[in-house]
Amino acid sequence: MKWIDSRDIAIELCDLYPDVDPKSVRFTDLHQWVMDLDDFDDEPNHSNEKILEAIILCWMDEVD
Repeated sequence: MKWIDSRDIAIELCDLYPDVDPKSVRFTDLHQWVMDLDDFDDEPNHSNEKILEAIILCWMDEVD
């Protein structure tokens, strides 16, 4: 997965952190959690606030 794969990342995070409210996640934590995903293979510096927001929004959709 790459940073642009917001939906796939969100699904993985939803499975790994079922008790976490995505609205409460700090971008620094989110960045590290994404980097730690087994299937994630992208450069750490390729993320930005817009990408992290997109992941959070997709994660919120998955929770609902």
